[in-house]
Amino acid sequence: MAETAKSKKKAPAAKGGGKKSCGIQGCKRAYRAKGLCFFHYKKWRRGELEKRPARYDTCGKEACKKKVVGHGLCQEHFDAWKASRKSAKLAAAPAAAAAPAAEAPAAS
Repeated sequence: MAETAKSKKKAPAAKGGGKKSCGIQGCKRAYRAKGLCFFHYKKWRRGELEKRPARYDTCGKEACKKKVVGHGLCQEHFDAWKASRKSAKLAAAPAAAAAPAAEAPAAS
């Protein structure tokens, strides 16, 4: 039985014949996509690359890098925001109904 040799994973081949280099200052790897080498491109996709525009709009909450679904928030924070608005509206409704009854003049 012949043994199969394990091959090491190589970095993806550079585009443009390797003539262009990565757009990150100090990086000498060959350009792959979006002006970045394969290493920095992967970091950009994960949202870990500083000083580059994000891949998509991210949540407005601090340290949350999930994709925005509405009102500048990710799905998780958006649902929490909606629930808080709904509970505030329900709490305000009984208070508003009780207020006119308290203001009515007493019959003497």
